[in-house]
Amino acid sequence: MKFEGNDAYVATDDLTIAVNAAVMLERPLLVKGEPGTGKTELARQVAASLGLRMIEWNIKSTTRAQQGLYEYDAVSRLRDSQLGDERVHDVKNYIRKGKLWQAFEADEKVVLLIDEVDKADIEFPNDLLQELDRMEFFVYETGETIKAKVRPIVIITSNNEKELPDAFLRRCFFHYIRFPDPETMRRIVDVHHPGIKEKLLTTALTQFYEVRETPGLKKKPSTSEVLDWLKLLLAEDMAPDDLKRDGTNALPKLHGALLKNEQDVHLFERLAFMARAQR
Repeated sequence: MKFEGNDAYVATDDLTIAVNAAVMLERPLLVKGEPGTGKTELARQVAASLGLRMIEWNIKSTTRAQQGLYEYDAVSRLRDSQLGDERVHDVKNYIRKGKLWQAFEADEKVVLLIDEVDKADIEFPNDLLQELDRMEFFVYETGETIKAKVRPIVIITSNNEKELPDAFLRRCFFHYIRFPDPETMRRIVDVHHPGIKEKLLTTALTQFYEVRETPGLKKKPSTSEVLDWLKLLLAEDMAPDDLKRDGTNALPKLHGALLKNEQDVHLFERLAFMARAQR
């Protein structure tokens, strides 16, 4: 079982090595990188490439580790007891299986994605240490132990918004997805927009990387945003000359696809003003 990438996802050599190393070591793969660099999509493509089912657990700021195991609905059980429902005699009727439980009880190997783990409370990763390490957990309400039938491939993503605990990091195989260089970006664009004219692509990517490298930018545009921008350029049938910027307007054409806050828009407006003043 080896991941080698596929036609729908451009995986660099170091990324494929990281995925396969994590699979071989039977460790969770912790993937960090800027938002929009394909971390979540990586899990989907690993599952597709290996022919495995994927179970996705999207983490929010309110998510608790226990929810990944199971939740006991005591309120429903109390209500049913008041109504005389026969279901109340079996506590299993009120146990809701979490994503880890679903992955553990699968008869075949699956890919378990724990997406954006850094959104949750700082203790969240530590609360899952034992379960991810031993691949089992105890259900207090029923007295049973749920143990993985087949060890899943666990992929955990992080946008690096907060530091993760050292004890958690020690149990993971780590990989940082660097922002694609121009050559890799061309390969990515070719997957999503095959046949785009070379001159337009060169002009657009040159401008895109200039925007990303502008000092003072609050949010650098990501891979997903440049793909959206190119889609708009193609839809508007723009030519390379249409993308030229001058001193009167430093903003890129259709800049709303690239710049996502007013501070960055104002930054480019100030740059244009300064350029005019220096003439």
